[in-house]
Amino acid sequence: MDSNKAATQLLTESQITALENAFKAGDVEDRGVVDAGQVQFIVQQVLGDVLTVSEVRTLVQKGEAVGAATGVINLQEFKDLLIDLLHTTTTRWGALQTSLDGYVGFDTVLEQQRKKFLKKGFEFNLMVVGESGLGKSTLVNTLFKSKVSRTSCTNEPPQKIPKTVEINTVTHVIEEKNVRLRLSITDTPGFGDQVNNENCWLPIYDQINKQFDKYLTEERSVVRRKQIPDSRIHCCLYFIAPTGHGLKALDISCMKKLHDVVNIIPVIAKADTMTIEERDAFKDRIREDIAEAEIKVYPSSLLPEDEDVLQANAPIRKHLPLAVVGSDRALTINNKSILGRQTKWGFVEVENPNHCEFSFLRDMLLRTHMQDLKDTTHEEHYENYRRQKLSEEGNP
Repeated sequence: MDSNKAATQLLTESQITALENAFKAGDVEDRGVVDAGQVQFIVQQVLGDVLTVSEVRTLVQKGEAVGAATGVINLQEFKDLLIDLLHTTTTRWGALQTSLDGYVGFDTVLEQQRKKFLKKGFEFNLMVVGESGLGKSTLVNTLFKSKVSRTSCTNEPPQKIPKTVEINTVTHVIEEKNVRLRLSITDTPGFGDQVNNENCWLPIYDQINKQFDKYLTEERSVVRRKQIPDSRIHCCLYFIAPTGHGLKALDISCMKKLHDVVNIIPVIAKADTMTIEERDAFKDRIREDIAEAEIKVYPSSLLPEDEDVLQANAPIRKHLPLAVVGSDRALTINNKSILGRQTKWGFVEVENPNHCEFSFLRDMLLRTHMQDLKDTTHEEHYENYRRQKLSEEGNP
C-alpha cells in the first residue's frame, strides 16, 4: 500500500491537506524539505487535538532519526513517519477503524456510565457576586424554581450590611427525573456596600482558592476517598447594576482579579428598569469596557474550540452580558401560570426572550454548559492553581 493511500485511510482529506499546507509553509526556501526540528510544530498545529503528548514526542524522535544525516526531512518522509505512528496508535479518535464480524456488546458502555453517574449524582457550585438590592437571591430561586438562596431557605432575621464582605454557602440536594444534584450556592453579602470598597474582592478570591487548596489536599492524600467531594466554584454570576453608564471601577477591578480563577458570567440585574433601546446601548458599553480591560468572561474565546463548540458558544457570546429579570412568584395570565413581575405599565415574563434574557442564562447554566463549566474549572482554573502551588513547593 503506497503512502498516499495509507494516509487517506488514516486521516481525513482536510487533515491531509492541512498537513501538506503546513509543511509547505515551513519550507520557506522552497526546497521541498523542512528542518527535522519543525516536525513537532507542524503536527501540533494540525493534529494537536488528535495525538497525545507522548505520541507527538515519539514522532519527533523518529523525525530526528530520519533527518540525522542531513538535518532535514521531505514531505514523503514526513507522511511515512506519521502513518507509521498512526498504525500503532489506538482508535480512540476514530480515524483507524476495524470492522466487526458480529455483535460484541461494548456499545452498552454508555448505559453503564449513565447508571453509574445516576447512582453517584452530580455536583454544581454556583457563586453570586454583586451589590445588595440587585436581586441575586431572587434570580437564583428563579433559576432552580425553588427556595435555594441563603435568604430564602434560612430563618435568619434581616441583618445590617456587613462591615466587610462575608462568604455564606448553603447546600441543597435537589432531584429531577431521578437525577440528583448537589447544589451549593455561595453568596457574598457586603460586596460593594462600603464607603471604601478597595480590595473588597479579596475575600471572594481567597474563598475560591481555599476550595482549590481543599481539593488539592485531598487529591494528594496517601489514603483518600474514592470520590473527592468537589466544593470548587464552577461558575460566578457577576451582577451589574442597571445604571446605563457602563461598568463601575469596582466591577472592572473585581472581575480582573477573579477571571483567572473562576468562570465569570456577567449579568445585568433588573433589566426591566430599562427600555430595550437603553438595554442594548448599555450592553454595548459593557462589552467595550470588558474588551478594553481584557477581562475574560465565560465562555472564553481564548481557549481552542472545535466546530461544534464554536457553534454552541457563538449565540452566548452574542448576548453577553445577559440582561435578566428574576421572579419567584407565579402570576396567572389568561388562565396560565407564568413567572414574572406585574408593573403599572404591563407584565414582564421572566421566561419570555422578548422581555429579558433569563432563558439564555438558564439554558446555558443548566441545560447546555453545566458540564463544560465544571470541566473548565478542573482543566483550566484548578490546573493553573495546582501547577503554581506545586512549583512554589519546589515540586517538578
